[in-house]
Amino acid sequence: MSGPRKYGIDREIAAKLAAKYDVGREVEAREWIETVIGEKFPLPDFQASLKDGVILCKLMNVLIPGFVKVKASKMPFIQMENIAKFLEGCEKLGCPKHDLFQTIDLYENKNPGQVVDAIFSLSRHAAKAGLDIPILGPKLADKHEVEFSEEVLNAGKHIINTFQYGYSGGANQSGVRNGRREIGGIDPGRGGPVEA
Repeated sequence: MSGPRKYGIDREIAAKLAAKYDVGREVEAREWIETVIGEKFPLPDFQASLKDGVILCKLMNVLIPGFVKVKASKMPFIQMENIAKFLEGCEKLGCPKHDLFQTIDLYENKNPGQVVDAIFSLSRHAAKAGLDIPILGPKLADKHEVEFSEEVLNAGKHIINTFQYGYSGGANQSGVRNGRREIGGIDPGRGGPVEA
């Protein structure tokens, strides 16, 4: 991560984020985007290619046709607007907010790992929404609801589940005499053994 020198906790956070970053996942995300939009990245650097948001807008227009107008510009606010539109499209496809990144994470290269994670999440949620695209990472699970008949529910009411009572095999009253606990057989008040 480039930028001014970091100190203290900022340096520790930057080191943790850098350690979490997986180049293999970046390559997978890059290949997935290139496959879906049908064109190569303009630069060899993944983050620099995505920084202006143009590729992300093209990707979103493939997934949701006509969703966003692609604006190529050198102006920072236009570039950040492109990124914000991409994130809006991700949410529309069902990506949860915690899977996405903040605009600044990409624009200032603050958290590149989260950018890659968001692309993985987008691929899964877009496929679940019915789009015919490859999936990055594990497929999302489908909701499985089970319905029981009244007869089965009533039969379950009469079963005693002993696992709900907790474990009491290690707790007992041994060692307690006359309301006082015996510790090692010596009464600390008298200095001698405890008489039963």
